[in-house]
Amino acid sequence: MFKRMLSAFGIGGPSVDTVLDSPHAVPGQAITGQVRVQGGSSDTEVGQVVLSLVVRAEDENDQDLLRLVVQQGVRVSAGRLVSIPFQLTLPHETPITAVGGTALPGIGVGVRTELVISGAPDKGDLDTVLVGPLPSQDGVLDAFGQLGFSFCGTEIEAGRLPGVPHELGFHQELEFFPPAQYASRVHRVRLTFVAKPDRLHVVLRPGAHAAPGTSGHLQLSHEEAQGTDWAAAISGWLTQVAGQGSANLAFAAQPGQLQGHHEQQRGLGMSGMGMGGSGMGGMGTGGAGMGGPGMGGPGMGGVLAAGAAGAVGGMVLGEVADEFFGDDE
Repeated sequence: MFKRMLSAFGIGGPSVDTVLDSPHAVPGQAITGQVRVQGGSSDTEVGQVVLSLVVRAEDENDQDLLRLVVQQGVRVSAGRLVSIPFQLTLPHETPITAVGGTALPGIGVGVRTELVISGAPDKGDLDTVLVGPLPSQDGVLDAFGQLGFSFCGTEIEAGRLPGVPHELGFHQELEFFPPAQYASRVHRVRLTFVAKPDRLHVVLRPGAHAAPGTSGHLQLSHEEAQGTDWAAAISGWLTQVAGQGSANLAFAAQPGQLQGHHEQQRGLGMSGMGMGGSGMGGMGTGGAGMGGPGMGGPGMGGVLAAGAAGAVGGMVLGEVADEFFGDDE
């Protein structure tokens, strides 16, 4: 009786350890591993073994991306080890937490294991998953590096973007300082990805005090995104936002208001523009030396890694781009 009572308070009861086959993943990918339950001093009936995929951001409560009951009714004998294999598929909207294998500051995604014993959940620690960008997102990020943007941080914002189908009730913002020639007119640029199995939504917004109508929204297939000249598209948008206070026509149409924010957004589907691949080349204005293909500059791995190391505030480390932006995502 005394042992059963101690077990109910977590004393002498089973312990749990979750082991991931790999800590690296991309949105939409399945991660695999094992939940290892080590028996305590007495036999225990575990009602449920539950896995949660959790996003954690600075100064924010943990947000559950998904929950999965791995197994029910598990009897764990005293002193015995029970291993339970699992497979957990990341939602396509999972925030990016690493680029080039380097973790971004201020945000994390992890797997939390929960044993439910006698109806009471016992939550374990987070096992970190480094979520890298999809290839279609990678091209956008690399263009930011080519153009001379500097990574300054990332946040999780509650609410949904208008005109964009969301699976989750929140979205990630990647924030950048613009190139030096635009710094006096555009304080920051915020980038949001909303990925789906077959499409990618890319939303660009200036800083908090930007004029209405200066946000840009483009949706296209993952294949089209990989063939798009993002450097030209982004530079054209930024030039018009800085110089005219209005969005690049390539990102124009269908204004709407972001929930919880007093600003406007515009969006246009890719199919109506004939903008796949080389068709994007004419979008950039070419202003301020920020042309499209063939221009030099660091990849996004160098820019984000510099921010992750604390080297932000307008500094882009071109010489370390290749080191940080290797093949490891």
